[in-house]
Order: sequence, then structure tokens, then C-alpha cells
Amino acid sequence: MHALLVEDDDRMAHALSTALARRGHTVRRVGRALDALLHAHEAEFVLLDLGLPDLDGIQLLRRLRAVCAAPLIVVTARCEERDIVQGLRAGADDYVVKPFRMAELIARIDTVRRRSDPAAHEAREARQARGDRERLGDREDGSAVVRRGDVDIDLAGRTVTVAGAEVALTRREFDVLAHLAARPDQVHAREEILDRVWGDVLLAASRSLDVHVAGIRSKTGRAELVRTVRGFGYQLGRVDSRTGSRTDSRLP
Repeated sequence: MHALLVEDDDRMAHALSTALARRGHTVRRVGRALDALLHAHEAEFVLLDLGLPDLDGIQLLRRLRAVCAAPLIVVTARCEERDIVQGLRAGADDYVVKPFRMAELIARIDTVRRRSDPAAHEAREARQARGDRERLGDREDGSAVVRRGDVDIDLAGRTVTVAGAEVALTRREFDVLAHLAARPDQVHAREEILDRVWGDVLLAASRSLDVHVAGIRSKTGRAELVRTVRGFGYQLGRVDSRTGSRTDSRLP
């Protein structure tokens, strides 16, 4: 596959290019944002450093996402939480902080590429939908709906409504919420969610899941809808339909 490597550090670029070439990839390395945009259409996946001389990396990431649908992994020294969250929200499929182990980065590239395969994704979603219907049972109209207070999660229709108004979640935000709703009384480990929704347990050390949970809470306006079990994972919470206030967000 053809990789676009956006990295202005010559030593790092050489190391990455060599590792990718050994895996059978062809690599175009650029060191400036404008060159990255020029060659984005060629890329089958992108590795992006955020510390570029001509444009902030997050701005470039947003521009790349507007013209390029290829899987994209940020590889950067920026390790602050706000940088990681910003990168994931701007469209990165994964976020790797320097220094890193080359074997781990290669594994993440392979996983992101598998996730981006449309046929594989459709098959995975179909299996998940069948499993959800089997666990929850179908209504007469063919849908399976989980209700928490004034929140309705329609697993088959892939919609969420709050107090009767539909909420626009991203595909992956809905996948996370649907996974919790399929077994609403069960506490789900981070690794389990990452494996089921992302297909990648290696993401356990990243903030991808936390960012998407924050998005669910913010967009629904029901922070208690997803309950955090510290040190373990998440569970579908309970919502007071009269007030939307927290009723089941603490640990037992």
C-alpha cells in the first residue's frame, strides 16, 4: 500500500520509511503541510506529525480530512490530554505519542487499515446487529429499543432520541452506546469495548474511547447515560426522565 508520511524530522522520517518499506509499503515522505495536501489523493494511509514548519498539525489534519478519506494516524511528541482529544476529534483514526515502539506503530497501522475496509466493517456491523436483536428481542416493527429515562436507543434503526428529539451521534459514538445498551446491566471492560467497536485492543492505552464517551454525554445532555467504573470500563447508566439528573453514576 502507498503511505503518505508527513514528517519534517529527517531521522524520524528515515526510520519510519525504512520500517514501512520492510512491510512492503511504498512511501512518499513530505515535510510541509502544503506538500501533504498536494499528495493526499495518492495516499492509502497517512502518518502525520503535528509539529510542522508551515502550518499547525491540527489545522492540517482538518484539511486532510476534507480531501482524503484514507486511514490517518497522528505520530507526534505532543502528549497533553487536550492535544490527544483535539487530534481524535479532528478526524485521526489513532494517536501515537513519540517515543514509541516501532512494532506497536506497525500493529496500529495494520489494525486501522483493517477497520477501514468497508466490506469487513459492514460484515462486523451486521454480526453486531444480529447479536443485539437476539439479546434484546425485536419489537413488532422490527426494531430493538433500549430506554433510559427520556433517552431511547434504537439499536436496529441506529438512532438516539432524548425527550423525543433525535440526537446526531457519530457512527462510532453510536457503536459505543449500542454496545453498552445491548447488555445494559453489565459492566463492560475498556478492552472489550475497544475490541468490539474498534477491533483493536491495543487502543486501550489511548484516549479514543474516552473521547467518544465524552461526545455521547455532551450531545445527549445526559452525562449519567454512560457510567464510568473507575479502573475498569463503562456501563449504561440510568437517567431520571423528570429531571435528567444523575441517579446511577457512582460505583456500588
